Amino acid sequence: MDPQIDILIIILTAVMLDIIFGELPAKIHPVVWMGELIDYFKGHLIRYRNKISGITLTLILLLIFTLATYVLLKCLVFNYIIYISVSAVILSTTFAIKVLFSAAEGIKKDLNDDIDKARKSMSYLVSRKTDKLSESEIVSAAIETLTENITDSVVAPLFYAFIFWVPGAITYRVINTLDAMVGYKTHENIEIGWFPAKIDDVLNYIPARITGILIIIAAALLRMNWKNAYRIMMRDAGNPESPNSGYPMAASAGALEIKLKKIGHYEIGDDKEILKADKISEALIISKVTVLLFLILASFFYLLILFVLL
Repeated sequence: MDPQIDILIIILTAVMLDIIFGELPAKIHPVVWMGELIDYFKGHLIRYRNKISGITLTLILLLIFTLATYVLLKCLVFNYIIYISVSAVILSTTFAIKVLFSAAEGIKKDLNDDIDKARKSMSYLVSRKTDKLSESEIVSAAIETLTENITDSVVAPLFYAFIFWVPGAITYRVINTLDAMVGYKTHENIEIGWFPAKIDDVLNYIPARITGILIIIAAALLRMNWKNAYRIMMRDAGNPESPNSGYPMAASAGALEIKLKKIGHYEIGDDKEILKADKISEALIISKVTVLLFLILASFFYLLILFVLL
């Protein structure tokens, strides 16, 4: 096979594996290993209380995971089937389509059963306190988490897989995991977390905006309010502290004609529609179409570029 086509086969195989089987068991999941190693090295580096510790932590994790992935896959090129299979399995650990959608579906189900159960489930997905959230606040948090993570959990890792192959996706996942674990402006993490947080912002800059645009296109295809999706994205994408997360959230809020609100932090959109559990279903539909659009368009442009270059 043409090596340039291999990555497309690997990506599509990885997506099918994720949709059918979901995540690998925790004991053999690379992202779980990343988390454990981050905790280990953080314990040794955080005592220095300087920004060099964040750079060091990032470089250590990248050397371990990106280099190991590159060497492993290079060693497997002797057998095409083994190489494609292992590459697809490794790549599938860098994104989470099934888990992302299942989590949102679970929140909706819990809301229909018992709001306290929904609050408990929501607490595993967001950093805010959930024990006193109303139904509308839970729905908002669920849609925020779902739409923001279209970028982090799907588009961004696959975007870098198309460009830099499987090691590129692993590199993204290392940085994103570091940001999730230490990229907070707390007394403990502000020094060690600043570097991965900044790199994560840089890596998500293009994917977040691609995601926002794709949500608008998905809204048009679904006959939702795509014009409002564009308007709200342009108006409110900068409301969250993150320079990237607001794009998919704002586009979705506009398409769904709702207001997303994290009390004390940001408001996105206009409250034309009441936030009920059914809005999560609408958000899921537009999110699924967005992911499908990304896979179709990214594959098309990848093949087009190959055709032009070759």
